[in-house]
Amino acid sequence: MLKEFREFALKGNVVDLAIGVIIGAAFSQIVQSIVSDLFMPMIAWITRGGVDFSNYFLPLSGDVTATSLEAARAQGAVIAYGSFITAAINFLIVAWVLFLVVKGINEVKRKAERNKPPEPAPEVTADVQLLTEIRDLLADRARPSV
Repeated sequence: MLKEFREFALKGNVVDLAIGVIIGAAFSQIVQSIVSDLFMPMIAWITRGGVDFSNYFLPLSGDVTATSLEAARAQGAVIAYGSFITAAINFLIVAWVLFLVVKGINEVKRKAERNKPPEPAPEVTADVQLLTEIRDLLADRARPSV
């Protein structure tokens, strides 16, 4: 059983998947930094009010009077739609980057296909060559001579 598990775990697909998950986690941190450190400050500057999506929430009970999300969560139930907006921006950035990566890979594949030399004609075997000669001789006999 251990031998089967080791064979399964060391298959190329499983190892590739593990590498993809690890790279995805690192990429997630990069995207989070891009959103929180680059895009959100630009959005705040554009709106001229210093918009901070992280503290946007709707209280679900009258007991919530706090102005920050963390304090509001301590007071009662809230819908943190600002966090959702940030997550949606993260998703759009990841989707856009993955689109560009797939587009680039497809372009490289198309270039490789265009630059690929034509395949040589398949080698004709001796029996096919003999049959072709017989066919040609029979066709010549069938034609009337002029």
